[in-house]
Amino acid sequence: MYHNGRKLFGTDGVRGIANSYPMDSCTAVKLGQAIANHFCNAAGLKRIVIGKDTRLSGYVFESALVAGICSMGVDAMLVGPLPTPGIAFIAHSMRARAGVMVSASHNPVEYNGIKFFDNQGFKLPDETEFNMERMIFSGDLDRLRVPPLEMGKAYRIDDAGGRYIQYIKGTFPTQLTLDGFNIVLDCANGAGYKVAPTIFSELGARVHAIFNQPNGLNINVDCGALHPAKMCRIVREQGADVGIALDGDADRVIMCDENGALVDGDALIAICAFHLHSKGSLAKDTVVGTTMSNMGLEISLARKGIKLLRTDVGDRYIMEVMRSGGYNLGGENSGHVIFLHHTTSGDGILAALRVLSIMRQNGKRLSELVAESFKPFPQKIINVPVREKVPFEGMKGVAAEIKKTEETLGKHGRLLVRYSGTENIARVMVEGENESQIGDLVAAIADAINAEIGLEG
Repeated sequence: MYHNGRKLFGTDGVRGIANSYPMDSCTAVKLGQAIANHFCNAAGLKRIVIGKDTRLSGYVFESALVAGICSMGVDAMLVGPLPTPGIAFIAHSMRARAGVMVSASHNPVEYNGIKFFDNQGFKLPDETEFNMERMIFSGDLDRLRVPPLEMGKAYRIDDAGGRYIQYIKGTFPTQLTLDGFNIVLDCANGAGYKVAPTIFSELGARVHAIFNQPNGLNINVDCGALHPAKMCRIVREQGADVGIALDGDADRVIMCDENGALVDGDALIAICAFHLHSKGSLAKDTVVGTTMSNMGLEISLARKGIKLLRTDVGDRYIMEVMRSGGYNLGGENSGHVIFLHHTTSGDGILAALRVLSIMRQNGKRLSELVAESFKPFPQKIINVPVREKVPFEGMKGVAAEIKKTEETLGKHGRLLVRYSGTENIARVMVEGENESQIGDLVAAIADAINAEIGLEG
């Protein structure tokens, strides 16, 4: 997999089928050596935090990373299953040189991935990832291993979950509680299965936790942010106030209102943006989104004098723009929502708490907040599994359909055709005012891609 000239790293770390290159133990050892060498080549404490989600293959990559890190004379601090934003927090809180998360996020269990954070809890820029790749493929790491008596140690941080719980609870307004809230919480059998129910219940909510019994193989299986149907059904059946669905590493969230209607990341961002704006706390009256952010979000924000900046897909790119521009709210429709004044990465639990606090402060149900803040444009997305990633402009049939669609939509819609950064999938997205029309347009482009390079073509 190649991304911007890199051989290992995609849009969010290194990812692939577990036990196959590049997600094999040999590569993980090298990645551990590279992160240790890059961040721990100066004097002082030399330690790196390692966390993981609940995948069976996590044991292999956790151990391989430990081997690589310790071989460079650096200590490895193991925290076990913890949300990705928790690793970012712990790495910074414990003054570690870096953090590593073993997770493939929302992907199926056969996948795994490795994400890296610097000592401030931020994901690595392209330049750093490229430098790590250069070290790995040049063979320089072999001569940089330390002598036997200088190798690092590995030890577990048993209270990491408690530290993260306390930190997240501290972001909730101290004068408020969740008393009286009835919440259905879908943990996706993932990294948030322990800490998430504790956080919401300790703040006073009545929590009905589902998919919170991971067995190493059931992460994201018909549950979580990508499969929230059961959560919505239980909310309706129980008359709950809200549903909260995390993904496998709990860095994104999808919610549903009291009627079981889904509330995606764009709607959550709109609600939070309007609230911050009303308090004079939305930095530069700007929200950072991506090319996938719905046109309805842009229009809704503009009506309140709020600007939407778009970046490439990926929360790390959102964060880069937020940091460089001094913005404090950004996110994706997939459920990554970043509050830079609270955290250094997307955090599904924190985002849900922010929405719950707005509900409590305004005395309104989630359905009311959505109705007041966001009306999405009809949008259709088709994912096409592909054999290889060929430039779209190089395929005549595909290029012709893209041009035709752009001419049809004009200024009354949007088209986005891109490859996934983590899978061999082409994503075709069309937005417009006419739902039946955009369905035909997106299908025509998807069919053209499938005919050229699709697995079914």
